[in-house]
Amino acid sequence: MVFIFKSLLVLLLLFVIINLAKAMFEMVKGPQSDDQEHSDGDKPMSHYLGRRVFLSALAVVLLIAALLSGLIEPNSRPY
Repeated sequence: MVFIFKSLLVLLLLFVIINLAKAMFEMVKGPQSDDQEHSDGDKPMSHYLGRRVFLSALAVVLLIAALLSGLIEPNSRPY
């Protein structure tokens, strides 16, 4: 069970990085003029950044829930 939880957290963090990279490509591409039509796959940078914030918040909530339920234990001596 712990392995599945840790794998889920790693996948969430990978999706965060992927969405951050997609937002960077949208930012580098720059704004489109009004003359150009938006294709179906063309989404604004804020879409990817919003997704990144949501996935980060979900990862934090899952960590807190796992700590409170006793699924994972914090390191008592971090040094």
